[in-house]
Amino acid sequence: MNAIEIRDLSKSFRGMYAVDHLNMTVPVGAIYGFIGENGSGKSTTEKLICGHLVPDGGSIKLFGREYTDAGVRVRVGALIENAGCFPGSSVYQNLMMQAINLGIENREEEILRVLRIVRMEEHAKLKFKKCSLGMKQRVGIAMALLGEPALLILDEPINGLDTDGMRLMREILVDITQNYGCTVLISSHILGELEKIATHYGILRRGKLIAELSAKEMEKRAQVFVSLKTKDMDGALAVLARSFDKVKREGDEIRVYDVEDPTQIVACLMQNGHAVSRLKKNKIGLEEYYVELMSEKEDGERE
Repeated sequence: MNAIEIRDLSKSFRGMYAVDHLNMTVPVGAIYGFIGENGSGKSTTEKLICGHLVPDGGSIKLFGREYTDAGVRVRVGALIENAGCFPGSSVYQNLMMQAINLGIENREEEILRVLRIVRMEEHAKLKFKKCSLGMKQRVGIAMALLGEPALLILDEPINGLDTDGMRLMREILVDITQNYGCTVLISSHILGELEKIATHYGILRRGKLIAELSAKEMEKRAQVFVSLKTKDMDGALAVLARSFDKVKREGDEIRVYDVEDPTQIVACLMQNGHAVSRLKKNKIGLEEYYVELMSEKEDGERE
C-alpha cells in the first residue's frame, strides 16, 4: 500500500494549470522529497492533498482510500506556510488550543509526546513570539503531529534555518519516520539537506512530475566524474576532449565523466605537457542532477 497515490490530478487558476495532470506515488514510510522551482505547483499539490483546495480533475488516494474520506483525513498532519500560532501565547498554550480544536483526549500527555519528538520540552512555557525561526518551525511540526498522524505534509520547513537548525530538523524527520511510523512529504529548495534524509524524490516542473525515483535509483543514475585543475585549463580541456567522451568546464575545474581510473587522465595530460595540480573523484549529487534535468527539459522545449 502507498501513503499517497495521485493520478491525472489537475488544478487551474484563471485558465492556467498550476497542477497539470499530475501522477505521483509516495510509499508508506518514505521521506519523499518534493522538488521544483518557485511556481512549479508544489504548494498547490500539497494543499490539494490536504483538502484545502478542490481539484479540477483526477484522483487522490491516501492509504488506499479517497482523500475526502473522514476516516483517512484524521490520519494527515500538515504544516503549510506557517504554524498559525498566537504570538502572545506560550508554546504549550498554542498546542493545547490545537489539541482542544482536534478533540484529542489525554491532551496533556499528547502535548508532552509531541514536544519530546520536536525537542521542545524545555521551551514549553516560552511565548511563541520569542521563539527562533527554527523553534517556530518545530512548534508547527509538533502541532501537525498532534493525534499521531500517519502522513505528515511539510512545505519548506528547513528554509531560512541555520546549520544547527537544519541538522536538528533532519534528526526529527528521520525520527518521525523510523520510530513513529509516519510517512513524510517534504518540499524544499535546499537540495543538499534533502539529499541527506530523503528516501524518494519527485521533481516537478510547470505542474507536471518530470521524474520520480528512489534514493537508491538516484544513486545508480548519478554519474561518476573526476574533477581536476591545471595551470593551463583551456589547453588541458582541449587535450582531454580528444581522448574522453564527456569533458566539460565547470567553474574553476575540469570534469571528466564516466572514468573509473583517474590515472588515465593524469597520464593523458602529462603526455601532452600538462601537470595536474588537483585531482578528485566524485559523483553527481541531487542538486546537479536536478539542474541537468531542468536544462534538458528547457532544451527539449526549445526544439
